[in-house]
Amino acid sequence: MKAIEISMILIIILLIFGVILESIENSAEKAIKATENNNMEKLISEVIDNLINNPGVPENWNDYASGTPGLAIVNDEGQVVPNSVAYFKLIALGKNYEKLVYEKLFNSKIHSSIELKPKESDISSVKIGEDDEGKTTFSMTRLVKCDFYKSYVIKDFENEGKCNKHHNQAECSCNYFKVFDSNFKTADYYLLIDDSETYDLSYMVDTTRVVKEKYWKTAISSEIYLNNEIEFYDDTSAVAFVHLDNPHPKALLVSVPKNFDEDFLEYDYFRTNDCELILRAWY
Repeated sequence: MKAIEISMILIIILLIFGVILESIENSAEKAIKATENNNMEKLISEVIDNLINNPGVPENWNDYASGTPGLAIVNDEGQVVPNSVAYFKLIALGKNYEKLVYEKLFNSKIHSSIELKPKESDISSVKIGEDDEGKTTFSMTRLVKCDFYKSYVIKDFENEGKCNKHHNQAECSCNYFKVFDSNFKTADYYLLIDDSETYDLSYMVDTTRVVKEKYWKTAISSEIYLNNEIEFYDDTSAVAFVHLDNPHPKALLVSVPKNFDEDFLEYDYFRTNDCELILRAWY
């Protein structure tokens, strides 16, 4: 009996030891996993914050697809706009994602994707990077200002207004720009209007050299082609004026390349938008 009792005690001790050992292993695995998760969250937080607060090195890295990437907008005064995303830089990043993000930012160890999602607009979200479908990902989101095609904007009628006619500036928004006839070979000029303003807004286009009287036209479209509305007469250049019968209309004057995709000729694509930038990462 004594031998049997000793055997039973040993078996019980072994079982207890096994349970303890398994518990220790599970705890160790959880601790390692928690550390890995914390490190991952810290890393992607640092990466996304650096991207949206840094224009990159050099600042025009996107023209050469080399250097250290950054997405932040640099304004007309040369100042970096915090928490912002320049659309052209995001697209350039997407074209060289493996080299600039997977290799340079994550040392070829972490896979990722980046999505830019407008918050109050019909603009579709833009996603670059690797396919994250079905992956267990870590995710970080930041609220940012995004500019899409704002660099093509010449005048913003909602916030700027000058006029060469006897228009009451409290009732109208007018602006002017100089254009050469050779510009029409490479660029198209448009008046882009928010859908809410069409049919309620009237416009007029003239130049400093008036040969025939110009009249108000109702804006029946959210995109108005202006190349054929500007007269050069015998000159090679003209100062063109665009007049709108609203003091603060949601309207923009833009100049885009001839090969510009017409699907993007919408008011929202040329203004500053509030967006979410989402960085997803996985091993």
